[in-house]
Amino acid sequence: MEIKTVGGGICAPKGFKAAAVHCGIRNNAARKDLMMIVSDRICDAAAVYTKNKVKGAPIEVTRENLTDGKALAVICNSGNANTCAPGGKELALQTCSMAAKHLKCRHEDIIVASTGIIGEKMSLRPFEKGVPELCENLARKNSLAAAEGIMTTDTVPKEMAVKFMVSGKECFIGGIAKGSGMIHPDMATMLCFITSDADISAEMLHAALKEDVKNSFNQISVDGDTSTNDMVSVMANGTAGNKRISSVNGDYEVFAEALHTVTEELAKKMAADGEGAGKLIEILVEGAPDKDTARRISRSIVASNLFKAACFGHDANWGRIICAIGYTPGDFSTDKVHISLASNAGEIQVCRSSAACGFDEEKAARILSEKEIKVRVDINQGRAEAKAWGCDLTHDYVTINGDKRT
Repeated sequence: MEIKTVGGGICAPKGFKAAAVHCGIRNNAARKDLMMIVSDRICDAAAVYTKNKVKGAPIEVTRENLTDGKALAVICNSGNANTCAPGGKELALQTCSMAAKHLKCRHEDIIVASTGIIGEKMSLRPFEKGVPELCENLARKNSLAAAEGIMTTDTVPKEMAVKFMVSGKECFIGGIAKGSGMIHPDMATMLCFITSDADISAEMLHAALKEDVKNSFNQISVDGDTSTNDMVSVMANGTAGNKRISSVNGDYEVFAEALHTVTEELAKKMAADGEGAGKLIEILVEGAPDKDTARRISRSIVASNLFKAACFGHDANWGRIICAIGYTPGDFSTDKVHISLASNAGEIQVCRSSAACGFDEEKAARILSEKEIKVRVDINQGRAEAKAWGCDLTHDYVTINGDKRT
């Protein structure tokens, strides 16, 4: 099986167009604040959502709309989360109806999402201006613009696409995502919209997505906060012409692997673009007794503020790492843990069998001074492994979140 990275983002799959505009939700006219993705024909669709008990109104509406597993379009605004806001659900419903009118489809065929400040009332007026403009500007070249339209504190847009073969047919999967702060998923702490031209049922889409987030978006952490509007949706329009995937078989496995290639890259892009971040940190846990334990340990390490601060200071304080391993829930031994640090500056072991092993502090500091750092942890208690991604904790994170509303 060969999966190749391609350009085009969400518009790489056949039959998808996108657009983004500034409609007035944001005060800054230079920032796009409304985007749309549309398929030429109805799609099988699925989504997973935040497990935060407080949920944005668009989550409730999208969940209802996807009951039948069908969707034609996504519409998403940035700048206002439409969460805990007066009339929020009605506004989300009206947004769907407005989009459906212009696209000549049912309002239930719209996935709606919002991201931004919580608790502020949102007016329908910007949508009345923006939706017609979106529909007029839909084009296959607009994936990057759509990615820009959902950014909040992100510093760069995030998109990814791959091509692969299913039953002799060339298929594509593309995605865009936003996420920089409030990143500590209990599903996914961000928004991500995925498109595909593969022919796959809504049930299989949901199965693939639900399993995938365990090893992609659920394995990233920036600041320990799980947001209220998190959503990952996927639409597949079937225009690739492959034999329909309606059960777990070889074709399903190929699709799932291609999907993970996209989601893992987007997850890493979000971790690298964490608020105020200067470094991308990857944790590889090996030798765990089972997959769930490996995932929990890797996520525990990458979420440790003490470890993140040590990375910022180029301090090879491996005690922060083994401490995070120790408070990870689960039944496993911590007696034989090995820890190594690596980057483009080299690799060094800093802990052997859960004890100090003596290492060159200057070399370790050089390793931690790089933009991408890898931490390898061997539990020596099995064969399971997992990865997690995060970033360092910097002074800029406090600055950004100290005046976010202004």
